Amino acid sequence: MTKPTSRLQAELKKRSPFETPTREVWLNLMRTTSQLQIEFERLFASFGLTSSQSSVLRILRGEGQPPPILEIAHRMIVVVPGITGLLDRLEKAGLVLRERCTQDRRVIYTAITDAAQQLLGRIDLPLQELHEDAMRPLDQSEQGELVRLLEKLQAGTEDR
Repeated sequence: MTKPTSRLQAELKKRSPFETPTREVWLNLMRTTSQLQIEFERLFASFGLTSSQSSVLRILRGEGQPPPILEIAHRMIVVVPGITGLLDRLEKAGLVLRERCTQDRRVIYTAITDAAQQLLGRIDLPLQELHEDAMRPLDQSEQGELVRLLEKLQAGTEDR
């Protein structure tokens, strides 16, 4: 067996080098995302939420006035297939209110409740601390470079 050439190769107990550097980058992105997502899901679960529910509430908190459901769906970081079901669960929990537009019955507006505002207020500090802790291995310059590279990748997906 050859000695692993990268940390990921060793973690995966891969006997041979990755077929291409592109494959290794891709698998590293997926693994890192998965590891970070688990940490964030645990934090949100401790407050009775999923990361998608937290995202919806943060979008609503930043809006000022109730946006239409489709606007919320477009602004989500991670695409959710069932925004209506997600809002159903938040409404049942007393965290959002929905109201049909009087001019166009097809449009439904969603507003954040005071209970959700209070819940987000309790999550803010632990969430900020988790963000800081997750990025601690990178200095500010490296974080800026990572943002630049990720935006470059994202632009490439938009071009396809």
